Amino acid sequence: MIKAGIIGGSGYTGGELIRLLLNHPKAEIDFVYSTTRAGKKIAHTHQDLLGQTDLKFSDSINETVAIVFLCLGHGNSSKFLEENTFSDQTKIIDLSNDFRLQQDSVFQGKTFVYGLPELFKKEIKEANFIANPGCFATAIQLALLPLAKEGFLKNEVHINAITGSTGAGIKPSETTHFSWRNNNASWYKPFTHQHLGEIGESLSSFGNKVGKLQFLPNRGNFPRGILATAYNKFDGRLEDAQNLFQDYYQEALFTNISEEPIHLKQVVNTNNCHIHLHKHEDVLLITSVIDNLLKGASGQAIENMNLMFGLEEGLGLQLKAGVF
Repeated sequence: MIKAGIIGGSGYTGGELIRLLLNHPKAEIDFVYSTTRAGKKIAHTHQDLLGQTDLKFSDSINETVAIVFLCLGHGNSSKFLEENTFSDQTKIIDLSNDFRLQQDSVFQGKTFVYGLPELFKKEIKEANFIANPGCFATAIQLALLPLAKEGFLKNEVHINAITGSTGAGIKPSETTHFSWRNNNASWYKPFTHQHLGEIGESLSSFGNKVGKLQFLPNRGNFPRGILATAYNKFDGRLEDAQNLFQDYYQEALFTNISEEPIHLKQVVNTNNCHIHLHKHEDVLLITSVIDNLLKGASGQAIENMNLMFGLEEGLGLQLKAGVF
C-alpha cells in the first residue's frame, strides 16, 4: 500500500482528496496535517465522511511517507517545504500554483513536472514531484491542446468560462456568501486570471505560434463544476476538427469527445472532461466541462499519483456523475 500524507486537509480539495484516498485500493492515509484542527476528527470537518473514517487531523508529519499532497493556499507550499523536510524517496504533488510555471518549477533542487496527463504523461510517470494544474487551466487546455498541436491557434483565442463557488475555496468571502452568490452571476479578473500563464506555456509546448488568449472568468451560482467555451477561426470542416480531437485524445482515459451538446451535470463528481465541437461559418466553438474539485484538482492529483507509481491510471477514480 502507498502511504500518503496530506498537508492542509480541511479545505474542499483536501476533503475530496481524503475521500478518494479512503476508497483507493492501493493507497492509505498515513496522516492529515492541520495547524488549526489537530486532534479533531476529520469527519467533524468533512461531514460527508461520517462513518467512513475515524482518522483525526494531526499536528505532526511522517517524513518517510511514500507521497505527500500539498493542499495549501497559493504561496504556502514553498513556505511549508522550506520549513519541513521529507525523505529522498518521498514523492510530492502540489495542488497550489507555486510550481506550475517553468520559471518556478525548480525548488530546493526538486524539479516539478506539470501534471496534465493529456500532455505530459510520459514525464509524469518518471517524475518525483508534480505541480498539479489549476482548475480553469485544465478545462481550457483540454479544449485547445489538439488545435495548438496542429498550429491552428495563430489567431486571437476568445475564452469564456464559469466556475462553481467551491473554486473560491472554503474560506468565506463577500462573493462566496450564499446571499450574494445565489441567483447571481458576475465576472472577475477579466483578461488577467493567474491561470493564463500555465495555459500559455502548455499551448506553446508544441513549438507552434499561439495567438493572444482573451480569457473572461465568471462566477456561477452553483457549487462545483466548470463550463468553458473557446472559439477561434478554423478553415476546415467540422468533421476535420472532430477527427483531430478524436486522434489527440484516443488514449486519454478521462477526456471524451461528445457529438451532442454537453452540460455540467455530466461530469460533476467525476474525473472526466467532456468536449463538444460546433462550427459556425469559419469559427470553431469548443466547449469543455469538468468538475473543478476532481479533474480540476484532487482527482487529477490521484491520476498523477497512479502514473507516478506505475498503477493503472484510473485506479480509485471510477466515479459516476449524478445527472438527475
